[in-house]
Amino acid sequence: MLKIYNTLTRQKEEFKPLHPGVVNMYVCGPTVYNYIHIGNARSAIAFDTVRRYLEFKGYQVNYVSNFTDVDDKMIKAAHEQGITVPQLADKFIQAFMADTMAVNIEPATKHPRATENIPDIIAFVQTLIEKGYAYESDGDVYYRARKFAHYGQLSGQSIDDLEVGASEHVSADEIGKKEDPMDFALWKAAKPGEISWDSPWGQGRPGWHIECSVMSTKYLGQTLDIHAGGQDLEFPHHENEIAQSEAATGQPFVRYWMHNGFVTIGKDNEKMSKSLHNFITVHDIIKTVDPQVLRFFMATTQYRRPIQYSEDNLTDAKNNLEHIQTAYDNLTYRQQDAAAGDDALVTQQLADFTARFTTAMDDDINVQNGIAVVYELVKAANTYAQQAAVKQGALQAYKDKLAQLISIFGIKLVAHDNHIDDEQIKALIEERNQARKNKDFARSDQIRDELKQQGIILEDTPQGTRYKKEQ
Repeated sequence: MLKIYNTLTRQKEEFKPLHPGVVNMYVCGPTVYNYIHIGNARSAIAFDTVRRYLEFKGYQVNYVSNFTDVDDKMIKAAHEQGITVPQLADKFIQAFMADTMAVNIEPATKHPRATENIPDIIAFVQTLIEKGYAYESDGDVYYRARKFAHYGQLSGQSIDDLEVGASEHVSADEIGKKEDPMDFALWKAAKPGEISWDSPWGQGRPGWHIECSVMSTKYLGQTLDIHAGGQDLEFPHHENEIAQSEAATGQPFVRYWMHNGFVTIGKDNEKMSKSLHNFITVHDIIKTVDPQVLRFFMATTQYRRPIQYSEDNLTDAKNNLEHIQTAYDNLTYRQQDAAAGDDALVTQQLADFTARFTTAMDDDINVQNGIAVVYELVKAANTYAQQAAVKQGALQAYKDKLAQLISIFGIKLVAHDNHIDDEQIKALIEERNQARKNKDFARSDQIRDELKQQGIILEDTPQGTRYKKEQ
């Protein structure tokens, strides 16, 4: 039984989607004015892993993740680069798709852009005005936060406490326009030279929060099963989404709210963010770090926990991933001399591993306990591969199960080519084997080094020396 920690209720709840067998899931995407940093990638990887596990359990997942392609940051960055806002958005959406593909994030079922949904946004705002939840003020439209009875529930704060903080961040111009400091913008009047659209309130553009309310309900329905994003979005973004959406539709907006922990960096575990100028982009990091290693590093920490980014932690992830790949290679290698048939004990063992893995992951997607089961599977697979007599069916079953479970973490295992036809290389390996028998270890080491220079890696196993091309 899958349980998910619901931020709204602050407890783990049994997961029951609105429609049996189908999950409608919305994940807040990036504002596309720059390359994504690994803090952004953490959210995308975490919830891609959640999606993969839901699919493993047999659900059809309708997964929508948006692009915010117009806001103050977009306008400022486009002006600085001497290009239009749409040109800036196109540039960094393409970069986002390339970077997320590199770390094996499945494309969303739908990637809507705010600017593609302007008519729907205007209609949504108009509905809120008609219901008395919003008002126009000098070309801007604001939402009456106090009118929504449950405002502050998601973030666990009272509206009076929130007002104190809001008052400190409202400009004098906004104070003159707002009925209350807590009110937030649904539509912003355009300033001279800014990108804008026609509306009943004049030229302007949507506020940030309204975009997600419109796009999520448009593509997934009035009540979502899961809405996810980073912890920093709980307030005000997600709080405002709830207020807008439920006021407009009269229906519960989200059944389960999921929020991922931050990525920290440095000795002080400082949160990584663009505003703190301490971020590392995925675009840059995958130039020197295997994207699979970055994915494995990020995907094997439970989504609600913080992740400390460091070279040591990346190295640990690299070593652990190599350990899993080597087990897969060991199984492939033994298929060369395996007997036909299956092994009933192996079949039962793999069923037990699957059950234990599912139990671990059913506890709020506990990937750390889940990957621990995978490590035990690796150990069992290596033990079996070292037996004198092995069965083809059992070896393939181990490979299939290992590939299936590790794929939930977004990792693809590949079958390395262990068959090298170059007779000269084979002759050197045979000479090395003879040198070892004669205890001529100097010659043995010399041959190993010569082959390594040619990109050939030797591995001595109980079944003989195996070799592969260096990746």
